[in-house]
Amino acid sequence: MSLREILSKIEDELKESEEIKDELYDAMRKATRISKQAIFLVHKEEFKKAGNQLNEVEKLLKKLNKIPAVYGKFVYSGIVHSAFQEYVEARIFLKLTQDGDFLGPKQINVPSVSYLLGLADVVGELRRRALDSIRRGDIEIAVGSLENMELIYDEFILMYESMRVVSELRRKLDIARRIIEATRGDVAIEIRRDSLERSIEKLERALRVKKE
Repeated sequence: MSLREILSKIEDELKESEEIKDELYDAMRKATRISKQAIFLVHKEEFKKAGNQLNEVEKLLKKLNKIPAVYGKFVYSGIVHSAFQEYVEARIFLKLTQDGDFLGPKQINVPSVSYLLGLADVVGELRRRALDSIRRGDIEIAVGSLENMELIYDEFILMYESMRVVSELRRKLDIARRIIEATRGDVAIEIRRDSLERSIEKLERALRVKKE
């Protein structure tokens, strides 16, 4: 084989590699975008639409299975991890909001590390749901959201080994702790306000009855 033939073959391989990378990255960017849209739909309680969106993301993520082993480096790139994390966050948030239950990594076919990081991000969406519920005067949902936030954090704290191995997890949990503390204060204030309003209403009714 001549040098020209050798270099031409390498050039073709590089071109194919770049095409596969571009196709994969486009799919992962789309997957991340649709997962974000699904989270928005969950907040609007449009669960069916959110589920349909995530089914589309699932198909995009399955493209990873078709990547030849020689291009495996692309499968472990940052953009792929981000797509998986966003998908995990959306799937768990939908399941929690709709059914009050969690999903495991095997149920949604995602890597364990992506699952842990995506689960940690659910805390932020639960805070948003709690605040939206407070604005609507729905304390029960706000309290339930806070309880799930605390459950996720408490279970993570027991996984010391995971925090040591997955360096990014510790940072996410530090953020989660601050978010939970803020939400706990918001919910407590709303509960006290609601209790005060009920007491005032009860007193007003009693005074009206007394006058009659």
